[in-house]
Amino acid sequence: MRINLTKKDLVNLVYMQIGFSKSISENLIDEFFSIIVSNLKKEKKVKISNFGTFSIRQKKLRIGRNPKTKKEKIISARNVVLFKPSKEFKKLLNNKSHG
Repeated sequence: MRINLTKKDLVNLVYMQIGFSKSISENLIDEFFSIIVSNLKKEKKVKISNFGTFSIRQKKLRIGRNPKTKKEKIISARNVVLFKPSKEFKKLLNNKSHG
């Protein structure tokens, strides 16, 4: 069983299930991700109904430690993306009859 779902897998699924050509399917997937990323950068939050919410959180500069060498290192400040699944999404995941 494969662990990762790749962009190529998504393109093939759109191609097989909807019937678009592979180039149109790839453009559709690329545009979908592009819209999410651009809206996340602009609005700091993207909510997809019945799926979940992506949001950006600012992490501060901090000191980390390499567990092997115990050497301290500064971890730079950066934005991280959080995902909070919707109630409907959680319900689908926990529904025993679907999996």
